[in-house]
Amino acid sequence: MKSIQLVVAGILAAGLAGCGADEISSPGSGGNITINNPPPTTPTPDPTPPASNLVTPAAGCPTIDNDPGLRDDGTITGSTGEYRICTLPARFTRNTVLNRVPGLLYAMDGRVDVGNDLGPAPGGTSVTLTIRPGVVVFARTGVSWLAVNRGNRIDAVGEVSQPIVFTSRDNVLGLATDDSQGQWGGVVLLGRAPITDCLASGATPGTVACERQTEGAVDPALFGGATPDDNSGRLRYVQIRYSGYVLSGNSELQSLTLGGVGSGTQISHIQSHNSSDDGFENFGGRVHLRNFVITGADDDSVDVDTGYRGTIQYVIAVQKNSGNADSMIELDSPGTNATTDETQVPRTYLKLANFTFVHRNPATGNGAALRLRGRADASLVNGIIATPMAALRLDGAELLTANGAIDKVGPPEFRSVVLQSATSAFRNGDGGVTAQQVADLFNAAGLNNNAAFTATLTNTFINGANESAVIATDPKTVDAAFDTTNYIGAVRDAGDTWYAGWTCNSVTASFGSSSTACSSLPALN
Repeated sequence: MKSIQLVVAGILAAGLAGCGADEISSPGSGGNITINNPPPTTPTPDPTPPASNLVTPAAGCPTIDNDPGLRDDGTITGSTGEYRICTLPARFTRNTVLNRVPGLLYAMDGRVDVGNDLGPAPGGTSVTLTIRPGVVVFARTGVSWLAVNRGNRIDAVGEVSQPIVFTSRDNVLGLATDDSQGQWGGVVLLGRAPITDCLASGATPGTVACERQTEGAVDPALFGGATPDDNSGRLRYVQIRYSGYVLSGNSELQSLTLGGVGSGTQISHIQSHNSSDDGFENFGGRVHLRNFVITGADDDSVDVDTGYRGTIQYVIAVQKNSGNADSMIELDSPGTNATTDETQVPRTYLKLANFTFVHRNPATGNGAALRLRGRADASLVNGIIATPMAALRLDGAELLTANGAIDKVGPPEFRSVVLQSATSAFRNGDGGVTAQQVADLFNAAGLNNNAAFTATLTNTFINGANESAVIATDPKTVDAAFDTTNYIGAVRDAGDTWYAGWTCNSVTASFGSSSTACSSLPALN
């Protein structure tokens, strides 16, 4: 067990190697990005099981209620054994269940759609894709991704001992490493909740006329509408590994992309591992997110914009110490291009509670662990940020003001948030916001913040003595949707193990002996 101050010290001493988006090589096998990380400080489980435990292939593919059904594509052999490949149809047109079958993997051979796009308004015949605990779905190509279209649902609910895993072909073959990323697209939920930055010129944000195209998609993958409580289904106890491939232009899918997803959707206990873009990104919507683990995101861990107004609670995010790993949070209200109208409503209002952010890359492009901009509103409660650079950057003087005409609440709010930075905790931002203004906002009396904190985190993310001594703020004072907590950070103490078992371990972070290695598949016999 090491304290976070030793971790940060080691970070500053390490040599860093950076690589840009144009250095991503071809998808699928051999599509890794090489990053020279220091050797791991904690052992991870051996991904190769004894020969007696090697998986043997299922005899064939099951029948599903979809036409066409599953395609039997023979077998694939990796370090954990041999598996039957059952390739999914390009589109699910009926309610379908994918059951766990020993020795069987489900495969995506390109884009896989759940239902047809039913448009921005309620109605239409919905399709639900149900995925049972322990199922593994892998991408046979680098441009494979799963799209749950508007009006349709996914019901992917794993268990602590049997998480659902979405991953890459290299992971199946045993070729994925702690540096692998960008080997396929990701999981995308497309909903009918309000958004901004409308695709159609003259459309009013937040209405059924306002919809957007999914970032990175070549063919239509639209989201947006005027149904705040829209329901795209359930995701629980799910891992999404090695995703984020560039699908078109300079756009990448995130590990988990949420476009206009409504508050009727249930998403919790999700791990994003080694995404070549963000850990997850919310493009508008109202969905409430709980119990997220983000390891090794190569851009931002949390990216929120386009009018998102929901709550997020219990987040462990640990960045790698090299590559392009950028901010822990990048926050906007509309988009970030020069022509975007920042007066659009609904205005992004990020409400985040009980988070532990460990940043390890001092060369990040944003120059700060948290970058808030675009006149977005934010309330951050009970947080821990440890970083080798500045912790907080605010862009645009308008971010610091209230404006009822455009539903702008006021300056970002921080309560019971502690910062450990190896440099100055605050930095100048764009638009004339000075580091001193940021410091004055954060250090205001009565907020119980500390910009000169000494962290005593153990195992990278578990609260130690100093964290336990901080007086917490009840998150319900910010939003009634939050749980009441009496501690800061995502993990109260060593007895708080909500992250264990359903996650996977890597050099970036280890979640204990009940979690297996990310570079290996769970046993499927």
